[in-house]
Amino acid sequence: MKRVLLISNSTCHGYGYLDHCEEALAAHFAGRSPILFVPFALADHEAYEAKARERFAAMGLELRSLHRAENPAQAVAEAGGVFIGGGNTFRLLKRLHELDVVTAIRERVADGLPYAGTSAGSNVACVSIRTTNDMPIVEPPTFDALDLVPFNINPHYLDPDPTSTHQGETREDRIREFLEENDRWVVGLREGAWLRVAGSTVTLEGIVGARLFGRGQEPREIASGESLDFLLS
Repeated sequence: MKRVLLISNSTCHGYGYLDHCEEALAAHFAGRSPILFVPFALADHEAYEAKARERFAAMGLELRSLHRAENPAQAVAEAGGVFIGGGNTFRLLKRLHELDVVTAIRERVADGLPYAGTSAGSNVACVSIRTTNDMPIVEPPTFDALDLVPFNINPHYLDPDPTSTHQGETREDRIREFLEENDRWVVGLREGAWLRVAGSTVTLEGIVGARLFGRGQEPREIASGESLDFLLS
């Protein structure tokens, strides 16, 4: 059974690193050490690894970073779970392709390996990274991603501010542009929300709701606890 957590963000206002989703992560990875950590969305892999290792240790989980693996494919094969942290999605996807681990991760998750991502790590779990918020600071060989789920997300989703004088596009505008060219569901995950995929079920969880976008449809609100199984159709 496929087990995937797509978390909007790693740090919420008023919470420490991964505090808001600690219970979900701990249950998701329970008994599955070592967890393979993928730090490539940030430039300083060592500092990122140290931060994640300390936090996962507090959950009773051993963490190993992929940037230290002599054989990346073997590291994926030996992992008890995969956690990909946030940062720049383009840089992350480029490195995953360079290490030739995209297919290996996809196949292991299809076989039941638990996967969790935050922000960029959630973006790359989707069909493509076309709904990321990030600048293309590097050029990956393709925007196609891990394809663990057949939909896209927009992490850190921000609602339009009716009092703002800003004249640029809102997050909703950008997602509407995506839907003009792509017929695919997009879940705008507000900070503090995540999607839990377990086999044929999808559930929105967390401390806030989300906003669902589909081609030719008005966006609609999704409450925490709501089922979104149709996203897997």
